[in-house]
Amino acid sequence: MKAYSKQDIRWAGLFLAPCLLGLLIFTYLPILASLGLSFSYWNLLGVPKFVGLQNYTAVVNDPLFWRSFGTTWIFVLVSGILELVLSLWLAVWLNRAIRGQSFFRAAYFLPFITPMVSVSLVWGWLYDPSYGLFNWLLQQAHLIDKSIPWLYDPKTALWAVMILRVWKDIGYNMVIFLAGLQTVPPSLYESAHLDGATGWQTFWRVTLPMITPTLFFVGIMTLINGFQAFDSVYLLTQGGPEHSTELLVYWMFKNAFEFYKIGPASAIAYILFMTILVLTLLQWQLRKRWVMYEDETA
Repeated sequence: MKAYSKQDIRWAGLFLAPCLLGLLIFTYLPILASLGLSFSYWNLLGVPKFVGLQNYTAVVNDPLFWRSFGTTWIFVLVSGILELVLSLWLAVWLNRAIRGQSFFRAAYFLPFITPMVSVSLVWGWLYDPSYGLFNWLLQQAHLIDKSIPWLYDPKTALWAVMILRVWKDIGYNMVIFLAGLQTVPPSLYESAHLDGATGWQTFWRVTLPMITPTLFFVGIMTLINGFQAFDSVYLLTQGGPEHSTELLVYWMFKNAFEFYKIGPASAIAYILFMTILVLTLLQWQLRKRWVMYEDETA
């Protein structure tokens, strides 16, 4: 191993200093501050007052917190499963030599890099019950008799937000899956073909086991992003109608900047953090049972 001189270390520290300083000021200090505020009473005015666990007690005794927590779980599970299945299917399809392969890859990835504000404005028009494109297409196909109030009915609002979320995120997951698929040795497919395996058997016996490390990564990132969903709800429904789309991060936002309850909002943030941490650690422990290369005896 090459030994670095003191001058090299000083120069490295000098170049890294702006990044480390930015992380300290804009990431680590706010994290510590929010932890302290979760045990304090503060309404953005005056000096925070220490109240112990009162904020956490108030949060867990709030029925709207549990409703938003349950809605968030539904959102994460349904949209997450749809994202994984659809993005993997697209990746398998676009991994083949088909006409317009590059075009389709770029087209499916484009929504991911499009700002959510622009996307929400367009989808708000598509969902409009009076002149929206979705209702018009369904009526032209004689699938519905009257317009569906997508964003104004508690039965459909959450589904509408989930559809938007899936449409926007599958492009990113597709690219990650494509990278994983291209690492599968072609010799495995040749062996499966010589053994008479069908396309479905090849996928289950060869493709899927070989990309389990990629599937593990995509699964964790999809889970984390799902629990942190905020912008689509804020831009389309503001948590309504009747709290049907009020996800946990949006409920935290309302507590902080509408009700000025900074302490309970910080407590919600750390409850969310612990939820994501526990689920991530659980997936990390279970990975040895189904992720290849994790256990030599697998």
